[in-house]
Amino acid sequence: MTLKSTLVATFVALSLASGALAADVINVDDAYAQSAGKSAKAGAAFMMIENQGETDDRLIGAASDVADRVELHTHKIDENGVAKMMQVEDGILIPAGETHMLKRGGDHVMFMGLKAPFEQGAMVPVTLIFEQAGEVVVEIPIDLERKDTGGHSN
Repeated sequence: MTLKSTLVATFVALSLASGALAADVINVDDAYAQSAGKSAKAGAAFMMIENQGETDDRLIGAASDVADRVELHTHKIDENGVAKMMQVEDGILIPAGETHMLKRGGDHVMFMGLKAPFEQGAMVPVTLIFEQAGEVVVEIPIDLERKDTGGHSN
């Protein structure tokens, strides 16, 4: 094997291993995406993220082809008691052995500049990017009717 082919094989093996590691450590459950209607230019995704690892991790980004921009957002109450949505630039901490909710009125994945309207039942491919676990690819169903604030709706 040449040096180049050895390096390529090593890179591929490490990439596959890191994807397997992310799947073993980070679990995404009860995910759904919404927008305000067919003419909406923005949408959001909500989910439960469980860190099954022994060390804290941080969700530091997200990516998807369904929008021009994808960001991590949260809501903060300002000095006048008004909730303001803002970008989370430092990421979202997912403590070891715990579950963090991305939910309405709290932390969430924000899609800005939707390229097409969200359609009930369609799937949104999203890559969640973690500081330690790397990339986790999820298919998030669009549920325009759901009204809860996150968590299982059994």
